[in-house]
Amino acid sequence: MHPLLICLAIYVGVCLAVLLLSVTSREYSWVDRIWSIIPVVYVGIFAGAASFADPRLDVMFGLVALWGLRLTFNFARKGGYARGGEDYRWAVLRGRMRPWQFQVFNLLFITFYQNAILLLIALPADTALAHRSRFGWPDVLCAVAFLAFLLGETVADQQQWRFQQHKRAELAAGREPEQRFVQRGLFRYSRHPNFFFEQAQWWVVFAFGAVAAGSVLQPTVLGALLLTLLFVGSTIFTESISRGRYPEYADYQRATSAVVPWWPGRASSVTRPR
Repeated sequence: MHPLLICLAIYVGVCLAVLLLSVTSREYSWVDRIWSIIPVVYVGIFAGAASFADPRLDVMFGLVALWGLRLTFNFARKGGYARGGEDYRWAVLRGRMRPWQFQVFNLLFITFYQNAILLLIALPADTALAHRSRFGWPDVLCAVAFLAFLLGETVADQQQWRFQQHKRAELAAGREPEQRFVQRGLFRYSRHPNFFFEQAQWWVVFAFGAVAAGSVLQPTVLGALLLTLLFVGSTIFTESISRGRYPEYADYQRATSAVVPWWPGRASSVTRPR
């Protein structure tokens, strides 16, 4: 069976499983729980179709596996795999929609659309399989860029994790933290540096396929493009919640780049109004 057909079969099976689990458990973060796993499986299937003997596909698989391991660790330590570890944004959205509307949203967006993105971002591996050309310096540049973006996301997530741990400790001790959301480190230059590095890694995966085919005019750009659009929507929604919780967040928005890291404006460090 062609590896693409195998991936499509997995996609259908995963969608059915996610939908069933969300309906029976009343938790809607099952796609989040497989987000760091399924793309690794997809890319591994294409690398396996070349008997793990194609250098480009092997490098792509290794890099995506590193991405998956790091993201799985970060998701697990935040309690994402535990019962009750649902993304807080779904609860907010449920409060804004009628029950039947949210179930339609669960079916079309959470289940089918997000899983489709997880398949599409892996399809440059199919391009690399179809165009098995010599592994050269453009591939090396892609690998270095991917690792740099992976490091950036690791640093951003660690800075966010340390801030949240400190914030919890301060609240547990009966003290109000000086800042109620992370603004230091990479978050001084971008409100969502982890979002930036996450998207950038998958644009690099697309670049691997483009290098293999010898052209950037590849339909697999759809995966990276839809992932970027997903993050745009997620950023807007997340920040609408943050502004509602923290009035000072609006000042942080005015001073700091949304996603792409950039030098901050004035008053980039915003404290809680007294």
